[in-house]
Amino acid sequence: MSMLIKNGKLLTENGFETVDIFIENGKISKIGPQLSSDAEQIIEAEGKLVAPGLIDLHVHLREPGGEKKETIATGTLAAAKGGFTTVAAMPNTRPVPDSKAQMEWLQERIQETASIRVLPYASITVRELGQELTDFAELKEAGAFALTDDGVGVQSAGMMLKAMKKAAKLDIAIVAHCEDNTLINKGSLHEWKKAEELGINGIPSVCESVHIARDILLAEEAGCHYHVCHISTKESVRAVRDAKKYGIKVTAEVTPHHLLLCEDDILGNDANYKMNPPLRSKEDQEALMEGLLDGTIDFIATDHAPHTRQEKAEGIELAPFGIVGLETAFPLLYTNLVEKKMLTLKELVDFFTIKPAKAFGLPYGELKPGALADIVLIDLNQEEEINPDEFLSKGRNTPFAGWNCKGWPVMTIAKGKIIWEKGVGKV
Repeated sequence: MSMLIKNGKLLTENGFETVDIFIENGKISKIGPQLSSDAEQIIEAEGKLVAPGLIDLHVHLREPGGEKKETIATGTLAAAKGGFTTVAAMPNTRPVPDSKAQMEWLQERIQETASIRVLPYASITVRELGQELTDFAELKEAGAFALTDDGVGVQSAGMMLKAMKKAAKLDIAIVAHCEDNTLINKGSLHEWKKAEELGINGIPSVCESVHIARDILLAEEAGCHYHVCHISTKESVRAVRDAKKYGIKVTAEVTPHHLLLCEDDILGNDANYKMNPPLRSKEDQEALMEGLLDGTIDFIATDHAPHTRQEKAEGIELAPFGIVGLETAFPLLYTNLVEKKMLTLKELVDFFTIKPAKAFGLPYGELKPGALADIVLIDLNQEEEINPDEFLSKGRNTPFAGWNCKGWPVMTIAKGKIIWEKGVGKV
């Protein structure tokens, strides 16, 4: 199957260049102006941005066990609508992918139902209970992308050091949700003004930062690649920045919601503002942006975490943590960061493509001859209001409902095949 994308706006170091992209057998064959070909399929980009398919290395697809919230099928189609062609699925499912058999089942399910590429995480400990390490070698052989107990932090320093040493020998990353359970205080929001105002227990910043600081020193001792999930506090940013100065192999991600919101933005007892880590202070929000710009934070990931309407209707104290993000991430950040001159368009695209790919050594995230034809077409001028009722995800839980945004994906191509097109849906 061959395809020709005509008149796309390719982002270069010097601005935009109008190009055609010729695709054969799922790979990019040529990129250049006014290419001639007898392609079987011709796509007229009409000046829309052509970018590498976006990459999200932190999503929750909920399957198996949470199919009321999301499935691999619905989650990956939502991802395609958001311009993503690669996602990495967290292992806090039921059952947990903590054995070769369970990982093989998950891989088969991905092959059967996923619209785009899914890289599955395996857990660090059996059932994510923090008591017994899984068989890392067996899980890697079965296709595990990396190892994490996301949703819970590994509480024992001894257990984490053992895991890191084992992972270093196998050249597989340890990815951490950082939270010291002795400091959580049964909290639901950041421990500060909004929690006090609503009379709700708060989660202190040190709950996260002390775990990151501990793990950085353990990673230095073990010599492993250590990655920090959804960093949220200024102290955490400082710890990662210092670690990089000393050459410790640590990477970190930040979410769109932590870049765009702080606790001051929470509107009453609305559980759509409840996520873990929580929305922090304005100072923390500013530190995250600074960390992203200076290279302390490596890339952006959504932490897409769908829940049912009924669960989120229970209020902040009782509702589960998490918001959805796959379908809104790019337009939200384009509108509120790029158009406001806080990031360049190239920086934003890089934070969703080449930077996560380089952090984990993945062969994706670039448009060049020979690369897989993972491509998204984005209309930078199209303006729409975020409407959760139009989401393809089963989750509707977002605090961004009603926000007007520009920069919406209009077509997503994975391995040379159109997966989603605006106005058509799944192709």
